[in-house]
Amino acid sequence: MNDSKIIESTDPRILFGKRLANLRKELGWSQEKLAIESGVARSYLSGVERGIRNIALLNICRLAQTLGVTTKDLMDI
Repeated sequence: MNDSKIIESTDPRILFGKRLANLRKELGWSQEKLAIESGVARSYLSGVERGIRNIALLNICRLAQTLGVTTKDLMDI
């Protein structure tokens, strides 16, 4: 495994983004629907799901509430 794959597999931004995307998809929601329901911009959500945005705690709480999970569940990376 090369260094970029090791970093990718342990980077909390990437792990969180994958977790967020999985929970969203389990509900059958698009990024657009999650954005509308949570009040978080779709372009921002896209960056978070791809692991290139560093999400703020307030937005983590908003997304967890919108998805109907606890912040702990959302952070279970």
